[in-house]
Amino acid sequence: MRARRFLTALAATALTALALPADASAALPKHQLTGYWQNFVNGAKPLRVSDVPNDYDVIALAFAEADPARPGAVTFGVDPELAGKLGGYTDDDLKADIAAKKARGTTFVLSVGGEKGNVDLSNDANVTNFVDSVGKILTEYGINGLDIDLEHGFNVPNTAKAIRQLRDRAGDGFVLTMAPQTLDVQPGGSYLELIDSVKDVLTVVHTQYYNSGTMNGCDGKVYSQGSVDFITAQACALLGKLRPDQVSLGLPATPSAAGSGYVEPAVVNAALDCLTSGANCGQYKPDARHPELSGVMTWSINWDVTDGGSFSGPVRKHLNELP
Repeated sequence: MRARRFLTALAATALTALALPADASAALPKHQLTGYWQNFVNGAKPLRVSDVPNDYDVIALAFAEADPARPGAVTFGVDPELAGKLGGYTDDDLKADIAAKKARGTTFVLSVGGEKGNVDLSNDANVTNFVDSVGKILTEYGINGLDIDLEHGFNVPNTAKAIRQLRDRAGDGFVLTMAPQTLDVQPGGSYLELIDSVKDVLTVVHTQYYNSGTMNGCDGKVYSQGSVDFITAQACALLGKLRPDQVSLGLPATPSAAGSGYVEPAVVNAALDCLTSGANCGQYKPDARHPELSGVMTWSINWDVTDGGSFSGPVRKHLNELP
């Protein structure tokens, strides 16, 4: 993931309860398209949330920022540079855009981490600061839940503790997503341990099948990124651990969106077919079919829009055609 800044940071005020919609996760479509909205400026087209195409079912707001005054705590608001590029875009504008999208059925998660982000949950005080700050942001902006995109290591027990505290405050409406790198869901990976700890409250995991290099598949063979086999032969590992509706496929929207691993939407759709119905597979053939597979995630919505919706258009259409 591309990130700008992020977390490191202690507070002590306890939040009471989160004002989240009841059972928001139940409103997710069977096959979802998730995308990351960039709250920063790079080579992609700057976007208001209102500019996000309606093809996206879940929007991950990327990313929360460090609160330098409080270890473990995070802050969130419209990036000043982004606001300037958009000719003025305020926090109230963002809140209104989120509310309008939610009225159409879109789900939002607050993403923490990214390419450069980190979070220090090494002690209980930091966990409290994280939970209180995230909870306040979710309530203030009307965000449905949390996306864990930590790419530089994290304290697994304390991260699980923070997630459960947020879930307890929010109730059944809390949406929890994760975006591990491929290495992190190989045997011994930190995300596998975290997933085991919270899978009863986990909505979906969308592994990043890019910026990876070669990886071992479930059949013991080594696969290179950029192929149907690279995706399907690794997805089986999570499909053996989670329900199919908790597993999604993460791919870059354009070649510019990632350092490596971009595949054409036709390859993404072939991987969906292979995993859900056994059709259009490469060398790797799954042992079972998983028609309940959750869907696809892309980094990023901005790069997709920059390229005229070249990713979301064909992938959304194919998701709609799945059983």
